[in-house]
Amino acid sequence: MEILWFLLAMAMLFAVLGPFLLRRRGGIRLAMPGSPDAADPEAYGFLRQEQQDVRMPGDDHDLLDVLDVVQQTQDWRAAAQLLAGTDKADELRWQRVQAFAGAASLELKERPGVGGAWLRAWRAEQPKDAGGAAVHAEFLVQQAWRSSTAGTDEFRIILEEARKACGEAALLAPGDPVPYIVELAVARGLGYPPEQFDQVWAQVIDRAPQHMGGHLAALQYWCEKWHGSREEADHFATTSAARAPHGSLLAALPLFAVYEHLPEVNLVQGFYRSEVVTKAMEGALYAVNSARPDDPMLPHVRHLLVLFLVRAERWAEAMHQLVHVDGHVGALPWTTTHDPAAEYVVYRNLAVAGYEANGGSPATLPG
Repeated sequence: MEILWFLLAMAMLFAVLGPFLLRRRGGIRLAMPGSPDAADPEAYGFLRQEQQDVRMPGDDHDLLDVLDVVQQTQDWRAAAQLLAGTDKADELRWQRVQAFAGAASLELKERPGVGGAWLRAWRAEQPKDAGGAAVHAEFLVQQAWRSSTAGTDEFRIILEEARKACGEAALLAPGDPVPYIVELAVARGLGYPPEQFDQVWAQVIDRAPQHMGGHLAALQYWCEKWHGSREEADHFATTSAARAPHGSLLAALPLFAVYEHLPEVNLVQGFYRSEVVTKAMEGALYAVNSARPDDPMLPHVRHLLVLFLVRAERWAEAMHQLVHVDGHVGALPWTTTHDPAAEYVVYRNLAVAGYEANGGSPATLPG
């Protein structure tokens, strides 16, 4: 029986990777590791799998430095200071709130009853601190998904507590969209009716109408697996993209809608070159090329593009995205897997092999 399961798993793996590995013209040939013909990702400056940082989608030196201090000392003050100095409407604030909450949640998982004590101290010692309140609300949301099962009483109890925490955080920072973005996840988990969800969404766009993180959170609600449909998610994404000004990453939102509705098993060889997928990819590439280089959400879009470009066998374009994100892999689509770094490296190595099989080399890859 074990052999049967092994053969079945290998067949499924080949079904996924076969088109990449057996292309007749301009294709990829497998070589033994260490062979002179083997593609070497490190020749492009790419890091090894164990060196990939799974905490963030891109580099944020200030955040990572503060996280190290907080986790080593269990003193929350550096985190409070960093958030206090981050613009309320900046995407960076949302990412930092998520990172602090995630760090506390993972600590608690690893050391039940003890981990994340710095966040509890932060809330107890500075209950009026807006940053701490937002982190606590997001922490509760992450705890609901990490420690319980959607739809259970435990899940709903934690999210009800998170909803209350969102309200407290919003009162402490009237112009901050983050508490309402956190509540979008609560709305998804608790199943707010559309009218109630729209009331929360209106609070987000009133404060930050171009907030990419907020739009991604709202898109989840409209997906087929939650409270919408493929058509509703696509409508939300394409409408938001059409209204976005030049330089906004919202032009990439339709690609996220496509990703959320990918078939579990794709038997159509040309799916990733179809008109719908190609149009969404082109929108995302346009967004990437027109966005400011320091946009905190830019790595999110680049990471998703890597998956689609590799599956579409657009090797050179995939490589161009990889040179910007390698080293930080805490983003979709990798974070949905058990080992984000390993999943990312599979796609990166396929891109390198495909690029070289079609005449590319480290010397021909622009920085």
